[in-house]
Amino acid sequence: MTIVVTGSAGRIGSKVVQALLDRGEQVAGFDLRPLGLAHQSYREVVAPFDDRAAAGRALEGASAVLHLGAFMSWLAADADKLHRANVDGTRIILEAATAAKVGRIVFASSGEVYPENVPDYQPIDENHPLHPRSPYGLTKLLGEDLVRFTERTAGIPSVILRFSHTQDARELLDPGSFFSGPRFFLYPKIRQQEAFGNSAAVEALKRVDDGREALVLSRNENGRPFKMHITDTRDMVAGILLGLDHDKAVGEAFNLGATDPVDFADALPQMAAVTGLPLHTVDLPGAGVYYHASNGKIRDLLGYRPTWTIDRMIGEAAQAWTKTRA
Repeated sequence: MTIVVTGSAGRIGSKVVQALLDRGEQVAGFDLRPLGLAHQSYREVVAPFDDRAAAGRALEGASAVLHLGAFMSWLAADADKLHRANVDGTRIILEAATAAKVGRIVFASSGEVYPENVPDYQPIDENHPLHPRSPYGLTKLLGEDLVRFTERTAGIPSVILRFSHTQDARELLDPGSFFSGPRFFLYPKIRQQEAFGNSAAVEALKRVDDGREALVLSRNENGRPFKMHITDTRDMVAGILLGLDHDKAVGEAFNLGATDPVDFADALPQMAAVTGLPLHTVDLPGAGVYYHASNGKIRDLLGYRPTWTIDRMIGEAAQAWTKTRA
């Protein structure tokens, strides 16, 4: 039997595929882009998730589906794309899973279903009200509802994993990274805020621009440094496999991510020391990013033990930085 991994060409999905192959599983990938992996136990279907015929081919002979793929955007203009991929696509994949009579569904949701940036309380646990404030978070909550509907009506054991923000360690010091570039580096951050139409943030960032590449320690309008979870991809893969394998995971929703959030006031000076880049502190309009999500439930129930701390990730990122600058 085959384990289907959607988002198989992505940051997390590609590593889940490899982990499953390493333990001897038959794996099928389903994504818009090919993974391009040549392995006797791997096949892939390259198509959008809302392609019903493609979903049927991907799920043929499946014993389980790890629905990890999604379209990510926080731009209002991308709302249609978000719903096609994350809602319609999820519905069609679940219908194909029902037809294939799979034995388990593992669904990658997001902490944005709570929402993280304006929580009712912290640390955020799985009992926190689900009140998404972003279009992306809304589509993930709708996906959760579709999974639970399928579980009730088709009797398929299902697991929901609310993903932390995830990075490959090597990306942390890459200004070209989709996430780390605008999170930590001055010029990518300016471009991001321009795309969002945040003119006040752009103005604040440009005030510290002296024409050199630089890192940015972001704080809110009251001078509070940003704090958020950043989880290494390898720790995410370990949690996903627990969701697939563990009997106690069935019917549950779990926060999946690092135990401790990253305080930018601690991490950015480390990054500056590694790179030799100047570090600018910028107070940005608004409340800023500041949250702590608890992974206590998955630790207690499934024995999850993340091992890649931010210090360890920065250490690996430093090696990648040195190689690219040599």
